[in-house]
Parts: sequence; C-alpha cells; structure tokens
Amino acid sequence: MPGFDTLLPRPVSVAAAPGVCPWPAPVTVLQAPELPAEGYRLTITPGGVTLAVADAAGEVYGRETLRQLAGPDAFRAASIRSGLTLPCGVVEDHPRFGWRGCLFDVARHFRTKAEVLRFVDQLAAHKLNVLNLHLTDDQGWRIEVPRFPRLTSVGGWRHSSMVGRHDGPGRDGRPHGGFYTTDDLREIVAYAASRAVTVVPEIDVPGHARAAIAAYPELGPDPTAEWEVWTSWGISTSLLDPSSSTLDFFRAVFDHVLDVFPSPVIGLGGDEVPGATEAHGGFVRELAEYLVSRGRRPLGWDEVLEISGLPTMVVGAWQAEERGSLAASRGHDVVLCPEERLYLDHRQSDHPDEPIPVGYLHTLEDVYTYEPALDSPHLLGVQAQVWTEHLDTARRVDYAAFPRLSAFAEVAWSSGPHDFTEFLPRLREHHLPRLDALGVEYRPLDGPHPWQTRPGVPGRPR
Repeated sequence: MPGFDTLLPRPVSVAAAPGVCPWPAPVTVLQAPELPAEGYRLTITPGGVTLAVADAAGEVYGRETLRQLAGPDAFRAASIRSGLTLPCGVVEDHPRFGWRGCLFDVARHFRTKAEVLRFVDQLAAHKLNVLNLHLTDDQGWRIEVPRFPRLTSVGGWRHSSMVGRHDGPGRDGRPHGGFYTTDDLREIVAYAASRAVTVVPEIDVPGHARAAIAAYPELGPDPTAEWEVWTSWGISTSLLDPSSSTLDFFRAVFDHVLDVFPSPVIGLGGDEVPGATEAHGGFVRELAEYLVSRGRRPLGWDEVLEISGLPTMVVGAWQAEERGSLAASRGHDVVLCPEERLYLDHRQSDHPDEPIPVGYLHTLEDVYTYEPALDSPHLLGVQAQVWTEHLDTARRVDYAAFPRLSAFAEVAWSSGPHDFTEFLPRLREHHLPRLDALGVEYRPLDGPHPWQTRPGVPGRPR
C-alpha cells in the first residue's frame, strides 16, 4: 500500500485498506493497556483516525506516524498546500528498546536554548526518547547553579578555541560561551516531555572538570594556581581534588540538578580520568551512592567499572561492547553507545572534502547495520553520541548527525533484519524530503555541499 512502507522507523505490522483519509484528520484516542509500553495502533478510515495507545508516549508516536504518512509537507511549520491525505488501513507499532537515546554535547560548543529545542524536535520526529545532555566539561560549564555563580560567570566562557584537531598552539582568538538558566532548563525539560523525550543531564566528574576548577580553584589539585577554562580538545589531566569539601560542593550541585531534572537517571561521567587514584574512584562512588539515596539512578561511562563497591547503576558502554557485557554481569543496566559505530562526530566518509575528518570512519551503512551484540535483560537500549568539539554551529550539528541519526533511529526502534539496500531507497525517496521540510541541513548522500566543507582545517582520522 503506498505510504505505509515509507515509515521510518518501520512499524511492527501493517494492514492496508482501500481509500484515503483527508489530512489533518479527526483523531479519537483510546487507551489500550494490552499494547506494549510506548506502543500504539492506528486505524485509518475515510472518516477519520482511531488511535489506541498504551500510554502517553504511544500517543505521541502514533501522531508522529500520521505525520509521516501524510508526506513531507506535514513536517513544515505551517501548511503550504491543501489536499494531503492518509492511506487507509491499520498500523500497529511499538519500539524495540526502551532507551533510544542521543547524547548532545553543549559543553564544548554551546547551543542556545532555541537550538536545543530544535534538536528535541528532531529527536521526536525520529521517535527517539532520551536526550543525554552533556552540560559540563573542561571547555565550559553550561548549567546555572545559583549557590555557585562563578561556575557560569567564569566557567561558562573560554577566551579562545582550537580550530580543528592538532598538536600545535594555534587558536582562533574568539571568546566562546553561554549557559542555561534554571528556567531555561525547566523549559527544555517540559518541552521535551511533551514530545515523549526524557532529558538525562550529565555533570562530568572527577575528570573533564577544568571549567569548574577555573571557577573555584579550591576544587582542583592546586588551589593557588591560576586556572583557565581549557581551550584545547582532548583529555585534560586536571582532575578534581577528591576531598570531603569537593564532595560536599558536588552534592550541592547535584541537589540543584535533581531539582531541575525529574529524570530517573542522572549522569555523573567518570570517564577519561588520567592518573586517577583510589580516592578519585571513591569520589565517584560517594556521588553515585548520594544519587541513589535521593531516589535516582546514576549513569556513568564504562570506566566506572574499575571502581569497587559501586551501587547498582546504568553504565554507558562506549569503549567496547564487551564493557557492556561486563557491566551486565555485575548487575548494572547497560546502554550501548560504542565509539566504533555510534559516535556521529566521527567522519562520514573518506571524501577529500569531508569537513574536519576526525575519529573512525562511520558511514551511513555502518550505522544502519549496527546490531547490538549484548543479549541480556540488563540491556536498556542504545544511544548515538554527538560530541561537538568540531561542531561549532547548529548547521555543523545537522551535517554530522543526519541522516546517520535517521538510520540509528530505525535500529533503535525496529526489530528484525536491517537491510541497507532496502533502507536506502526509503531514506532517499521519502525521508530526506521530510528533513528538507524540517530545515535540517543534512549531509547529502554523495558528499558535502561546498558550503559544508572546511578547507584547511586539520582533522585527526583514526
């Protein structure tokens, strides 16, 4: 039936019927507790639509599918033509994984509130349901904490940035910064929730903390030093001092985070800590236990598995899928986000004009054919990562993320075999026009537009 096979992600079952229904259509919503979580069933007739849902998320996804069926013009901000129709029939659908996430790094390059809301819209259009918001790092602190104003007045700005990826001293000389007020973040959380997206915040400790140390030097290894927010990319060796006073400081920071973000999961980092001591591990463990005592689940990257005595938590397996297996064997829940497949800041091709080619080669096909190897009840789902060292505008984020994030969305939602030769025509003929209508400046399938290139800016491919 024309229209049904254009769905991205793919539905579980489809039954076509004759006729069409005008769009926009009257929609009757019914509760259907027999459906799986986040599931829905659409019955489309010439007279209207019945949407049976398992829960509020199921209603969001059912309405999103109607928009997909109506065609690309349904994705525009305002109606530009009449006569859109829906094909009649029944669509029943539910997701493969409960965690279908995307990390968005707003610490390395700040994205305005409006740009974050736009990114939430993009996730919702792909039925992704977790925005892992990376709010702090060596290069910037992006969350207002009223008790500690220097975190943003000092830590929210750097005087310059490395251009591309190199080992030299070259910087652009351009100040960069910004942060979200408490009300900004409450707005982002509420906006995302209305689109069935949970915002999972991340405050990274005890490494990736140079911005916090610049703001409050007593948090760092040498309180008498003159610290600056870092202007380099990579891994800073400046670690938090794992003292009781630093621990009290970050308990207070997390108190504010918990007040702003209702997410049951709260990220605390724990990754890339060069020269970490047992005391640094104890620092992470204490904060994880504090989050548990406050009724939340800590999320840490897979380096936390080197720390003894951790409470049960969520582990983001980024270094290798085997780390996910190790985490599951210890009773932790797992989100798979392997760098070798799902880091969308990494280069998309070996095209000579590929802008700032860093990391591994992750083609569209590589992402679409990713199949999680972990078979465990502890597997919550999968997550793509959009780190932004080399993505300094929303246009650059669009280019890096899409259409690979579209391919990832189908992997995260749809069970069964994923055949790239079947996916590619659907993407080209049906979904890229939707992205065009949304105003997403994705990477063309045959290489970048001239204005998407970055001539002369060095990368570091692996």
